[in-house]
Amino acid sequence: MTTRSTTLVLGALALTLSACAANGPRGPSDTVIERALRGAPGEAQPSTIVSTEIAYARAAREKGFVDAARDFAASGALIHGRNGVVPFDAVAPALERANIQIQWGPRVVVKSCDGSLALSQGRFVDGEGMVGNYVTVWARQDDNSYRWTYDNAGLDDPQPSPRMQAEEGDIIVTAMNMVRGLVATCPRNGESVPPPPPIPAGESGDSAVQVSRDGTLRWRWEHRDGDNGDSVKYVTADYWFEGEWVTAIEESLASADEG
Repeated sequence: MTTRSTTLVLGALALTLSACAANGPRGPSDTVIERALRGAPGEAQPSTIVSTEIAYARAAREKGFVDAARDFAASGALIHGRNGVVPFDAVAPALERANIQIQWGPRVVVKSCDGSLALSQGRFVDGEGMVGNYVTVWARQDDNSYRWTYDNAGLDDPQPSPRMQAEEGDIIVTAMNMVRGLVATCPRNGESVPPPPPIPAGESGDSAVQVSRDGTLRWRWEHRDGDNGDSVKYVTADYWFEGEWVTAIEESLASADEG
């Protein structure tokens, strides 16, 4: 089992986003996904989350976001919306009526040593070409598949400037993205992982925290009141790495109009 932080050179697995991406992010072929998975050692494989994210995004294109979300959701999955964290089942009808169009792709995946818990952080683009960040929590099921348990997304504010349209004869160079895979260090025989640092008091509002079964990954969400009467959806994740706790993900996401 890998116990070190790994930068996964999965450029073909990364989904490149831009403010003018009218057709949504591009995805890799199934052959590329299978090849990446074969080369990833141990049960705590960040590539399994990347593969699941890609399959989820593909299903959203083919059958709609809400139906795809149902297919990939764990029992009791939660959505962090503008009014706080609510069960996905409670807001699914409203999302369905809104005909949500969205595509996304991970940039960072962090996993507990035992692979039971993971978070992905990445970028998304909606049907109008608006872009933003998201964080999704994934839990391994009894059949070793992963299902999402918590989802949080927010639009960039301000939005990036639109990219200039290419003219005939222009040479376009696309940079290869990478998905950064972070895996917690496994405790040695007889060793125990010390508890993570105390959680600072939240600014306001509700919050919750979860620790992986093996104690090597902790994440939490907070629903904070903003300065202008709006709300901020905060999420962070820390993992045990080579003898210390390290912050892997920290996002403060503005609440979108939907959700």
